[in-house]
Amino acid sequence: MTASIRVAILLALPWAAVPVAAQGNAADDEYTRYELLEPGSAKFRILYQVTAVSPGARYYFNPIRKGSEASDESVIDPATGARLRFRVVSGLDARADGFPGADSTTDYIRVELPRPVPPNGEVRLLIDKTYRDARSYRHEGDEIVFDRSLGIRRNAIVLPAGYELAECNVPSQVLTSDDGRIMISFINPGPAAAPLVVRGRRLVP
Repeated sequence: MTASIRVAILLALPWAAVPVAAQGNAADDEYTRYELLEPGSAKFRILYQVTAVSPGARYYFNPIRKGSEASDESVIDPATGARLRFRVVSGLDARADGFPGADSTTDYIRVELPRPVPPNGEVRLLIDKTYRDARSYRHEGDEIVFDRSLGIRRNAIVLPAGYELAECNVPSQVLTSDDGRIMISFINPGPAAAPLVVRGRRLVP
């Protein structure tokens, strides 16, 4: 094969010319829904919608927050409904697999994308996981408290069935979800994480 033919092939497949170390882990159009599970369990389900936009990327890396115990993970391709392959990797492994900015002390869910991110293109994902974190979700007296800094722009918190909103420190919409649970929805307008504190109490029959 001549050098000119090799160049032509690389130009026809632009992502093939992107070095793994340069792929990065850029994201866009993020939305997270936190569903508070049984009071006293310290567990909450996270439904995270995100678009991977780093050209040439073969993986997307979702961090597991320190202090939180993750379980019940799955990843869906919203375009097809297909389940995507993933595994939990260390920060050092994430760096080797195409995310040079990964924190070496953090674990990540490494999602195998259904196709490399094309130039000026994107790949949409839905990551579903459950965290157990007693510092973030706890009881205080007769109230439940969800106390967590949220770094992305669009968020929703769903209270357990049978609970009403008692207090929220961030300007929010209060809605009722399709199944009757109370949902608090807000947009974080600033560059810093929103120091959210939501308090709920059981509805009196």
